[in-house]
Amino acid sequence: MKIKITFPDGSSKEYDKGITPLQIAKGISKGLANEILSARLNEREVDLTHKIEADATILFHKFRDEEGKKVYWHSTAHIMAQAVKRLYPDVKIAIGPAIENGFYYDFDKNTPFSDSDLKKIEEEMRKIIDENFYFERREISRDKALETFERFGENYKIELINELPVGETISIYVQGDFVDLCRGPHLISTNKVKAFKLLKVSGAYWRGDEKNKMLQRIYGISFPTEKEMQTYLKKLEEAEKRDHRKLGKQLDLFGFYNEVGAGLVHWHPKAGLIRNIIEDFWKKEHYKAGYDIVYTPHIGKANLWQTSGHLDFYSENMYAPMKIDEQDYYIKPMNCPFHIMIYKSKLRSYRELPIKYAELGTVYRYERSGVLHGLMRVRGFTQDDAHIFCTPSQLENEVVKLLDFSMFFLKAFGFENFEIFLSTKPDKAVGKDEDWEKATKSLKKALDISKLPYKIDPGEGVFYGPKIDIKIKDALDRAWQCTTIQFDFNLPERFDMTYIGEDNSEHRPFMIHRALLGSLERFFGVLIEHYAGNFPLWLAPVQVEVIPISENHFGYAKKILNDLQEQDIRTKINLENEKIGYKIREAENEKIPYMIIIGDKEVENQNISVRKHLNGNLGAFQLNEFIEKLKREIEQKK
Repeated sequence: MKIKITFPDGSSKEYDKGITPLQIAKGISKGLANEILSARLNEREVDLTHKIEADATILFHKFRDEEGKKVYWHSTAHIMAQAVKRLYPDVKIAIGPAIENGFYYDFDKNTPFSDSDLKKIEEEMRKIIDENFYFERREISRDKALETFERFGENYKIELINELPVGETISIYVQGDFVDLCRGPHLISTNKVKAFKLLKVSGAYWRGDEKNKMLQRIYGISFPTEKEMQTYLKKLEEAEKRDHRKLGKQLDLFGFYNEVGAGLVHWHPKAGLIRNIIEDFWKKEHYKAGYDIVYTPHIGKANLWQTSGHLDFYSENMYAPMKIDEQDYYIKPMNCPFHIMIYKSKLRSYRELPIKYAELGTVYRYERSGVLHGLMRVRGFTQDDAHIFCTPSQLENEVVKLLDFSMFFLKAFGFENFEIFLSTKPDKAVGKDEDWEKATKSLKKALDISKLPYKIDPGEGVFYGPKIDIKIKDALDRAWQCTTIQFDFNLPERFDMTYIGEDNSEHRPFMIHRALLGSLERFFGVLIEHYAGNFPLWLAPVQVEVIPISENHFGYAKKILNDLQEQDIRTKINLENEKIGYKIREAENEKIPYMIIIGDKEVENQNISVRKHLNGNLGAFQLNEFIEKLKREIEQKK
């Protein structure tokens, strides 16, 4: 019996029923067969040895593809787990997924893994790779699955099996003497993994819940070539140097204090100054773009959050209520309901729309302690939030404006490379299908009008509407989620929002949630790592340091200091009794963009000698000439 296979270019070909993706690839070219790692049949990810029983569309995945990397890294995680079980038979295995960069596996081991343990595990992994075990998929019954893992004493796998829906296919993968519960897909065999490295061990609560047992998580990375892995490891070293937590301490930017609580950021004076610069720029540009800036409370009555749906859909991320006047109040996890209250404070006409409310609103969300990470994952943060209320006919134009505004903002902070995603309707969603289709088409058309390259992310919209996500690429080509533009069918309905249309009757406005930078805390962390703490002049907390060589030069140096400060140049002076070399090194360590050196020659000639951070001497300048140079650089946001 023949089946029809359709390829991504629209062409199709007939094959015998039961053919595998690998056999199809071999028929196309030997090179393709050697490169591919897995395949997508219709919407299902499968192994290359999967037998195709019906007509299907096929897409092959290579390592350069996201799905290809997932398969490669997840397969390496299985190899690592097999090595651990060989070396430490009493260890219990938990889960081992692919992650954004590499993989991890969680283990229940009575004693901590040491550095020497990691080396032993790597050696055992090499043996397993050389033994070239096939990743063999087997589908088994629930009873057989439970019996198998009970025999192995793998209680974490038993827990996962018991939670699977009745009737769901249960699959295991066998590689030599190792068996794991897994949906797959996987590589054909272990020797497909050519280069790998185990990176670190950390603690991780089972299922991310601190009420559960603390497990040991081993992280790793793997690549098809040694060259690719060495390139990645060098990038990892550079990322370590740029770690915002280390630089935050070195530059005295922010802190967290046990007496206050985990995940609650304290902005120190230098960071506070940078934040003020960002906020001033943000407010100025929002007013220019037609937004009204609002300020709203930090707490609200329980019925507000009941109406918004947060108590039904988001309560696990909210803090416990507080009792005020015999009523429950919640600290806000989001700003949306408050902006809606302002909108509903009076009757609205179509002539007023669009209405744009923006707020730098601090919100609080419960994050498990195990996922807190410096400024990137905190419990209290300030969203650069905005909500746009518009008519259906205005939606497309407003999204185009939002995309332009987003690009302007992100580029102003020095970001030039982006990944953009349009996320469509998920399985669980509110709103009519035709409304979803209309809104999704409007977002898509806005992206096309803006001529921005994007990818469709099927089913990854939020339950209340489709969305556009913009990720920025930093200096190390890492992607960070910042801008999000989300359409909402839900809240206008829940809060019974209306406006009077041209026909003099009530209509439901469209609502867009929007954040440009995301949160100020996270965005600041990204800025620190992107610039490695070497902030551009317009953001630097100290832009110039005046360094007199000796006490004889203090008078002229103080005059230079005053003249710069009068021109709104953020300047400080170093009057310490130290050698000039030491003072310069201190300024370099503080990453101050410019230094002015004052000695006998500068006093005599009534000029200044300028050094630039990381670049060295720039030579002699007249002060007014240097000030003009600084102002141009600040204006250009360099």
